Formats: sequence, structure tokens, C-alpha cells
Amino acid sequence: MPAPTRRILHVLDSMDRGGIAAWLMTVLRHVQQDGFHLDFLVHTDKPCAYDEEARSLGAEIIPCPGHQNLWSYTSRFSRVLREYGPYHVLHGHCHRFTGLNLYLAHRAGIPIRIAHSHNDVRSLQVDWGFVRHGYHRLMDRLIDRYATVGLAASRMAAEDLFGPDWRSDPRWRILFCGIDFSPFRAAYDRLSVMEELGLAPDARVLTHVGRFTHQKNCPFILDVFSHALKKEPRLRLLFVGDGVLEETVREEVDRRGLTEVVAFLGSRPDVPRLLLSVTDLFVFPSLYEGLGLALVEAQAAGVACLISENIPEEADVAPALVTRLSLSLPASRWAEEALSLLNQDRGISQEQALVLAENSPINIVNSVRQLEATYLNEYEANGYGNGPQGG
Repeated sequence: MPAPTRRILHVLDSMDRGGIAAWLMTVLRHVQQDGFHLDFLVHTDKPCAYDEEARSLGAEIIPCPGHQNLWSYTSRFSRVLREYGPYHVLHGHCHRFTGLNLYLAHRAGIPIRIAHSHNDVRSLQVDWGFVRHGYHRLMDRLIDRYATVGLAASRMAAEDLFGPDWRSDPRWRILFCGIDFSPFRAAYDRLSVMEELGLAPDARVLTHVGRFTHQKNCPFILDVFSHALKKEPRLRLLFVGDGVLEETVREEVDRRGLTEVVAFLGSRPDVPRLLLSVTDLFVFPSLYEGLGLALVEAQAAGVACLISENIPEEADVAPALVTRLSLSLPASRWAEEALSLLNQDRGISQEQALVLAENSPINIVNSVRQLEATYLNEYEANGYGNGPQGG
């Protein structure tokens, strides 16, 4: 008799391209389709980049907007669990807000409840007021009480959501969000892609991949680029991604007179092609990260990476390609390092870097295998073999 299909509901903000949704889509493409069914509850009613592909693979995209109003959200979320369930697993990806999801899942009888930490936002706490701190304390208590499992993208992400002593609780563990590295085995003609993007053949290209949010520190990227451009006029900067602060960054580019040397490429599916073909240096000065999947992709492409010290070291799959600097250093110092890296042989080929990435825990094969084991082990260890409520 075949094993029952485990039904998992993932909760996240949207299915737009970005770290969490990109990983979940990769999981959906690789998970055992006859053993697991994945649905996605999202905090938006707007169409998103991955919606149609997710549906084509059998998943439901369930809108549940308005999470800023906890009372009305509670009613809508509980209705979703009744209408689309029953589910065996509730897997939350909304950092501390997941505490509310876990409580509601417990109330609905969902036996396996997972809090997944994808970020480390502790550096922001100095700016939080009394209400924000109170909200975090409440959600921390809900997570501690109602999570049956806690996953984290790195040690720093685990410390943020589960506390500095997270290793002492067997529920909390590391699960690296994996990447499908097969696109990085392709080859592209640099000059043809440069022409497609309107770049001169002799341009030296700096690339940043990420959403336009405070976290990604885009104004600092412009500072670094502006300093470096004064010494190397062939430099060009590519922003790959979208987000709420995109218009602000565009306005700053215009104010600085950089519109001819900075390109906004939007959210797009061919990031590996851009990294492999035209990128000479990947710039990633994030204020904080849970791991930094875009950084891992840049290393798989064999690209030198200039990053902030705030990024977890677990993301260094090809350390020879990674240079870390403190954000306390001025942009001029970062610019000097950027120019130095552009003219430096890192001593590792793209093929060698890709092998290191493929052999790392961040390979999607390892990630999916560990995730499936987590679902199965919790499902079986807790006696839920006959259904979501163990009946």
C-alpha cells in the first residue's frame, strides 16, 4: 500500500522572485511529487512571478492579504485552513510573524508546525520602540510554545529567531536553502550579451542581485560605484531585481548623473546567464542576511565577490572568490578594493568554483533531501500516520 501524501502549507509574503520564494520553487520542482503536496499561502492578492509555474506543478496559491490587521487576518487564515486543508505540516517563512501562524495551526489541529528563520535582523533592534519590542516578545513566546520544529538558514539566523542557546533545544536545527546549480554549467558569449544589454565591449561590469530594500544597502552600492568610477571610467553597474525602494534608487542615480552607466534590469529568470557572461565583480554589502543565496550563485559562476562582514560565513562555498569588508569603512575604501579585485587573479576557475558549490550543503539535492526527511521524521515520530489529526 503506498504511503500517504503529506500535505504541507507554506506561508510567505509572496511568490515573487526573491530568496525564499525562489528556494521554495526549486523545492517544488525537485520534491517527490507522489509523497508530498505543497501549497503556498501568500500575504498578497496581486499576481506574482512564480504563481503560474507553481500552479502548473499542482500547488495552490492562496491569497491571504491584510496581515497588518491581526484580528481580521486571524479569521481569514483560519478559514483557509478549513477550506484548503487538512494539512499535515504548517511551514512558516515570515520570521517572527510565524508565531501567529503556528498558534492558529495548533488551534486547527495541524500536528507539525515549523518556524523557518531566513534572516538575522538583530542589528535593527536598536531602532525599535516599545511596541515593536513587545510584538517580538509575544511572537517569540508563540514560536517557543507552538513550534514542533525550527529551521534556520544559518547559525546567525538561528540565533536571531531561536536565541543564543538554540543548540540546546533539539527542535532547532540548520537547513540550508539549496540552489539548483545546473544552469551554471552553461556557456555564453560575453560580447553578445554585452551588446544585448547596451554595454561597450571593454566595459568592466559590477553586478548586484537583490530586492530594493533597506537590507540590501543600495545607496552604499552607489557610493562605492561613484568612487570607483572616478578612477575607472569603463565601469558599469547592473541592478538585478525589483522592490519597494527601486524608484528611490533610480532617483538617486539620476541625481548623481549616473543614468548612462547604471542599468536597472528588473526581476528576471536569467540571473545565472548574467553572472556567467558579463559580471566581473559581484557587490553585496547587505546590512544583514540569513544566508545570501545570490552570493552563492555568484561564486558558482566563478565571479569575485565583494561583500559585507554581516553575511554568514556559511555562504562562502568558494572562499577564494570572497572578500569581506566592514561597513564601518568608507565607500572610498570599498571602491579601492573593488578596483583591486577587478584586476586580480583569484586562482580558481569557474569550473572549480562550481564543483565546490555543487558539493556544498547548499546544493538543492541536499536541501530537498533534508527537508523531506524533516517532514517524514516528524510525521512518523509523532504518530501521525493516519492523517493530519492522527485519526
